[in-house]
Amino acid sequence: MRFIEEFRDPRLARNARSMLLREAEGLPSAAFMEVCGTHTMSAFRCGLRGLLPPNVRLLSGPGCPVCVTPNDYLDLALAHSRRRDVVVATFGDMMRVPGSRSSLEKERALGADVRVVYSPLDALEIARKEPSRRVLFLGVGFETTAPLVAASILEARESGVRNFAVLSGHKLVPPALEALLAVKDLRLHGFLCPGHVSAVIGSDAYVPIARDGRIPCVIAGFEPLDMIQGLLMLLRQVRAKSAEVQNQYARVVTAGGNRKAREALARVFEPADAAWRGLGRIPSSGLRIRDEFREFDAEAVPPPESPEPSVEPRGCLCGLVLQGLKTPPECPLFGKACRPENPVGACMVSGEGTCAAYYKYGMDHYAHE
Repeated sequence: MRFIEEFRDPRLARNARSMLLREAEGLPSAAFMEVCGTHTMSAFRCGLRGLLPPNVRLLSGPGCPVCVTPNDYLDLALAHSRRRDVVVATFGDMMRVPGSRSSLEKERALGADVRVVYSPLDALEIARKEPSRRVLFLGVGFETTAPLVAASILEARESGVRNFAVLSGHKLVPPALEALLAVKDLRLHGFLCPGHVSAVIGSDAYVPIARDGRIPCVIAGFEPLDMIQGLLMLLRQVRAKSAEVQNQYARVVTAGGNRKAREALARVFEPADAAWRGLGRIPSSGLRIRDEFREFDAEAVPPPESPEPSVEPRGCLCGLVLQGLKTPPECPLFGKACRPENPVGACMVSGEGTCAAYYKYGMDHYAHE
């Protein structure tokens, strides 16, 4: 397949790794962070961490949208699910994420109408077919999924579907990168920027981060050679003591991104302060539905009962893992009380979660961490 098999060629991978080793020679230790859940899984699946030079570390950051969604959002969604006139529609990876006291999966077992959909347009179709019910879609995701949610709201207004609403928990990646640079004890030497998000927002979105934070940023694809080349580009910047935005994923990402997707986002949403698991409240890092579309904003309709104050599970280090300050094996719950079949923290649930990746690919892949 074009642009897949070529980036999995073992011979080219060996050559690229040799270049990586040579570039790292003589440099002090360098820590690079990938901020995309797909990068996290790809790195483990292809054994990338085991191929790195001994003085180079690859950290996983807040790249999983389900993982960074805080418990107060989950608890509000759970409160809505207990309304008998409400259908909660969600992507599947939200079902088992533990809130403070329950999960969507548990509420469904108790009788709540919670349905897994593959697109917000599927949720809109449920609203069309069941006009007597209010269909609430859980809008969780970064700039990649938010345009489709915006399109569903525009379609709902255009077609007169008034029983459709979105509980927006969308997050923006660039403000999170800025927040990471301010994290005490986190010494980063570069960001491996997310390919999917960058296809929407464009490479120019990272220019202020590289310039003001004096940190290299390289956008990379998700195949083994993509990521090796992306790390090589970061190492070369470290050696040259430069801080630029470079685009390894030029076959998909442009400087300006996807204009139509960005226009849809700007029409329906506006930036707002948002809470991130592990990073706290970050200014202008979330997306709020504009007042013009308030009738489709689930926050405009309070649940019948206010959620109890949110709490985090005792002993869970998800917040520190998402900041790159801890790795999953350093959590006392990892692989013991917290396992995929009985997750304690969100990072063990999602298919893009760092803890799920560490657990799935076994001790051999992270014994060197």
